[in-house]
This record gives sequence, C-alpha cells and structure tokens, in this order.
Amino acid sequence: MKRFLLPLALLLLVAAAATTAADLTAEQVKAAAAVLGIDFLNDKEIELMLPDLEENLATFDTIGKTDIPNALSPALVFSPVLHPDQLPADTSVTAPATPPELLNAGAANLEGLEWATVEQLASLIYHRKITSRELTEFFLDRLREYDPTLHCVITLTEERALAKADEMDAELAAGNYRGYLHGIPYGAKDLLAARGYPTTWGAKPYEGQTIDQDAAVIEQLDAAGAVLCAKLSMGALAMGDVWYGEKTRNPWNVEQGSSGSSAGSASAVAAGLLPFAIGTETLGSIVSPSTVCGTTGLRPTFGRVSRYGAMALSWSMDKIGPITRSATDAGLVLAAIAHYDPRDAHAIRAGFQFTLPANPETPKRIGYLKGSFANNYAFAENDSVALAQLRNLGYELVAIELPDAPDIGFLLGVEAAAAFESLTRSGDDDLLTRQQRNAWPNSFRTAHFVPAVAYVQANRLRRQLMEDMDALFAAHDIDAYVNPSWNSSSLFITNMTGHPSITVPNGMYEGTPTSITFTGRLFQEQKLVNVAAAYQQATRWDDLHPEAF
Repeated sequence: MKRFLLPLALLLLVAAAATTAADLTAEQVKAAAAVLGIDFLNDKEIELMLPDLEENLATFDTIGKTDIPNALSPALVFSPVLHPDQLPADTSVTAPATPPELLNAGAANLEGLEWATVEQLASLIYHRKITSRELTEFFLDRLREYDPTLHCVITLTEERALAKADEMDAELAAGNYRGYLHGIPYGAKDLLAARGYPTTWGAKPYEGQTIDQDAAVIEQLDAAGAVLCAKLSMGALAMGDVWYGEKTRNPWNVEQGSSGSSAGSASAVAAGLLPFAIGTETLGSIVSPSTVCGTTGLRPTFGRVSRYGAMALSWSMDKIGPITRSATDAGLVLAAIAHYDPRDAHAIRAGFQFTLPANPETPKRIGYLKGSFANNYAFAENDSVALAQLRNLGYELVAIELPDAPDIGFLLGVEAAAAFESLTRSGDDDLLTRQQRNAWPNSFRTAHFVPAVAYVQANRLRRQLMEDMDALFAAHDIDAYVNPSWNSSSLFITNMTGHPSITVPNGMYEGTPTSITFTGRLFQEQKLVNVAAAYQQATRWDDLHPEAF
C-alpha cells in the first residue's frame, strides 16, 4: 500500500516530512512553492501563512478520506452556451418514422448483412424481410467468432439481447413500430451501466463492478427498440486501446491497436460485428478510433446527450455519441439518445429534429483550415483530394484560421484525478495495466500538483476560447468547417468549447483508413450530417471493409 496522497501540491510535497499539520515548516512551504512556480512569497509572508495552511491541510485530509462516488457531479457546472440564440428554438426530439422498402430487397438472406447500414437493416425489419431475432443471433455469432482476434468485447449481453429481439418482433407483428432502431443490434462502450451485467470501465480494479441501473443512453436506446448485444472494450478509464484483458485490435491490421478510448466500439463496427455502437469522447476518443478503423464517428454538442450512468472522467468535457457505418446512421442514432435528462447536472434542454439528408445536399459555404491543410503530414494528400471533392460537390470553401489555443490541457487531468482520487489514495492504481509517464496513474498523481488558482484561471481562458470560436463562425457566416482529423488544433479546441463534429473516412494510407472531420456550431449536428452524407455519397470510402472479416 502506497502512502496516501494529499490533495494539493503544497501538501503532496511535504507529506513525507510532515506527519501532522503542526509539523509544517517554512522550509517545506518554500520547497512546495518552487514546484508550483510561486515566486512572490518572502519569509515573513510564509510565516504568516502557516496557520492557514495547517488548517487547510486538516480540511483537505478530511475531504480526501470522504467516500465520494464517481457519479456525483461538482457544483460547478459547465455549459458551452454563451447566449440564448445558440440554443435551438424547438426542444422536441424527432426522427423519421418508417423506412422505405429497399429496391431489390428479396427474402431474408444473412449473407452480406454484416456491412449493412442501420437504414438498410431497418427497412428489412420493417418490411418483414428479416426478424430482429435472426439479426441479433447473426451478430452475436460474429461477436463470438471474431472477438478472440480483435479483443473488442468485455461482456456479451446475450440473454438480454435475445429477449429484447423477441419483444421487438412481437411488437412489430402486433403493428407497433418504434422507428428506425426497432430491433437493431448494437454495442455500448463499457463505461455505460447496463443492469445485470458488469460495468468494468476497462480497468482491472473495477473488473467485478456491477452498477444496478441502465445508463440514460441505454434507457433511451431501449425505448427506441434497439437491442444491446455487448459491452465493448475501452482503454482503461477511457485512455487508449489497452484494457485489463488485452489491446483492442484494428480490423484492417490486427497487429495494430484500434486507438481509443472507444476502442471496441470502432473495432466492432468496422469489422461488421455490429451495425452501430456507442462511444464517448473527452479529448479525441470518438474521432481517433473512427479515423483508425474507418468508421463514422459523431461527437455531439456537450450537454446534448445525458451522461447519467456513465463513468465520469471529466465532468466538463465528457460527451457520448454514436459510431456507425454512415453519417445518416449517426444522425438516426443521435435522434434516439438526444432526449433531455435532468439526472445529468450538465444536461442542456436542446431539441433535435433529425431528417434524412437531402440528396444531393444543397451547396453552401463551409470553412476550411487553410493553414492546417497546407502542412506536411501523413495522408495530407487524402485530405487535399477531399477538399477538391467538396468543391466539386458545389461547396464554397472559405479559408479560416482557428484562434490560438491556450495551454489549458491540464484541466482534464485535474478533473480526472478528482474523479479517481480514491483509486490513487488506495494504491489500487498500481493494478492498471499501463504505468507509463503518459498513463493515468502518473497523470492522476501529477494533477494533485495543480493549484486551484491555476484551475480557475484556465477555465477563464477556456471561456475566452468559447467566445473566440463563436465570433469565428459569425465573422465568416458559416455553420460548419472541415479540418484534418488529427493535424490541427481543432480537436483540442472544440473538446474544450463543446462544439460537435463528425469524422468520416476519406481514403487509405499504408493499409489502414484515414479520415476527415466536419465541425459545426453548437447544436448543428443536422448540418454536419448533411455535408458528411453528401461527401460519403460522392466518394464511397465508407463502403470499404476489411477483407479478413
């Protein structure tokens, strides 16, 4: 058992020498101040501080020993909304009611359905070409067959899935159809609670954890008629693709990881093991695995999708979204999980009236990060071709540059360290598979050395960044812009500001997929789906699939 860590940098530094608050000395405060970069204290000021520091030490120690559940949100609530007109006027959530019958859709035939979209499968179910039971058994078999290669499943939810599929078939036979997700199998990242099954967060200390509830997203998908087939792998505590069971693999090259942390969600969809899956993103965890695996990943506006029943990593940054085969599918799934839920303290009442994208999409202005696309980076050529294709589709590409990003990334580390302080204090962080410098155990410990003042100041800079982004969209009269998925500051900035994005495949590089990302104004996911769907229809990169599966 390692020594307890005290919650603030000053106290962490002196813990080894000071066993009680009364032992705190001026020399220890000076040493702590050096670690914190504080150079405005003289000897007299330090002596004056000592009684207050000793009182703080006692308070911090009490708080640190308090059992605070991961699900409890701070009283400080983040919202990306700066002014009322950023919110949709209509707070209802709707989606198309019934799918059209597909041309040339014959009798039920499971061959090739591993690559079918939600749209296509919904048509087959609704028009009685296939049953949900048949489809669910088909995907459960594929999960069992290929998981030993991909390591993308933590827990199969077979009993629940088959019962739900039978329920959906019975409802349809009785004339009750819930919408496009009726009877459609899916998987959920294993940070989402599902009643009756483990919720492991991909981490050895929580391998046996069960949470006796369904997460809000699981509830909403259940209400939409979707069939939960598996709890999918995730990098431990939502970092990377390594979990306590293995490394989740990329179906395009199983010698490589699938990236993370929505590792299993992207891997399973890319390999045709499920039609769609739910992922989460705090700082790239939908965008990155979608890029590597060649899936479509939609990261919604912060606050649009309830995080009730989901592991908290960063209360001000965590977002839940779909990983699918197409932009249209992503919109259909988002419409099912976008219902306001007051149980999430950060939830925002914002409607979403999803309509199937126009065909073809009406040309309009979109921005592009001219400077970023001009850089020399891997698969830059694919991005250059994508810009040309957008112009050919009739889009007017407006050159823009993002505001400078302040160096405030430590905000994530601080919130994550708070979310898992009990893990650090207990020493059970030693059970996590990854113990490198850039892994969570070291990050959690390091975050205890961030002064509270710096955390507040960084959040003030974050608000300035939000204002700068709002001004950028207005100044260029755009609702969306296109950016390199990785090779720009957009991923960092928009995870800080809460803007939505959709990432779609745009080519291949050294045997694995590449992607491009469309980023939009707050709550403008429909417009992102529209442009992404138009691009996919014109390019068909989303129709490529790994041959081994």
